[in-house]
Amino acid sequence: MTTGTVFASLSLPNLISRMPGGIAQGIIWGVMALGVYITFRLLDVADLTVDGSFTTGGAVTVMLILSGWPAWAALLVAVLAGLLAGMVTGLLHTKLGIPAILAGILTQFALYSINLRIMGMSANKPVNPDRYALLLTSRTVPEAILVGALLAAALIAVLYWYFGTEQGSAIRATGSNPSMSRAQGINIGHMKVLGLSLSNGLVALSGGLMAQYQGFADINMGRGAIVIGLAAVIIGEVLCDAFFRKGWSFYTRLGFVVLGGVVYYIVMVIILWLRLDSNDLKLFTALLVAVFLAVPYLQAQRRSSFRLAGRNSAAAQGGRKEGN
Repeated sequence: MTTGTVFASLSLPNLISRMPGGIAQGIIWGVMALGVYITFRLLDVADLTVDGSFTTGGAVTVMLILSGWPAWAALLVAVLAGLLAGMVTGLLHTKLGIPAILAGILTQFALYSINLRIMGMSANKPVNPDRYALLLTSRTVPEAILVGALLAAALIAVLYWYFGTEQGSAIRATGSNPSMSRAQGINIGHMKVLGLSLSNGLVALSGGLMAQYQGFADINMGRGAIVIGLAAVIIGEVLCDAFFRKGWSFYTRLGFVVLGGVVYYIVMVIILWLRLDSNDLKLFTALLVAVFLAVPYLQAQRRSSFRLAGRNSAAAQGGRKEGN
């Protein structure tokens, strides 16, 4: 099949029909991106625990729902499981002196076996939306979008309030300037553990929501989650800076992080609609993240080059005046 034939066979109504599902999944991944934002931007820590804690959230949620727990209660326990996973990474880093990135890898590696045990040594556990009352499912996409959007808005409001408190400000100060924070009497080790725990709690919540939406928990559902989370964060930041050139509030930034997840998934829907090989999705994700990472840098380089050219021009004009 030629390229022209492929494009001629594309159906715009088919793309439009796929968009709501992409938006619903994008919001769920946007919740996960809020957790990644805490470590990546606020703590300045590269945490790879999320690939494991995302699956942990899904596994715990599904197994508890299958045991008769209500979906909301199962999600709360999933958040607690994520908090514990993040705490383990934080303790490995702060108490044992293991670099943060390696601590995250160790926890993620251990979570693979733990997640298998949570799911009864099964790689996949389905949860039938016809038999169990789930908060959101792919069968009712509009309701899933509404529930996801309301939950994301509530989480943004809570995070905005929390990071304005003394403890939340201490976490932000720890990531911004650890030496100064220590000099001010802040226990930076405690703040790192707290931030990593909070981050992975949100990631596990996202995993629980995704397991309900897709109707199953899978041992590999969190593979590549950190890249998707980073993509959402970077896309959200670039869009936020583009819309609010004169400055933005922390609340606005968090909102755009969730929006970044939606934009990412819309791009993925378009890629699949174009009938490109689904095996190349990881490649497209990497390219997308690279492009959005490069945009702020290239913009800064362009602005600085213009300033430098302006200063050189002014200096040259001044030299000519003195010569005259």
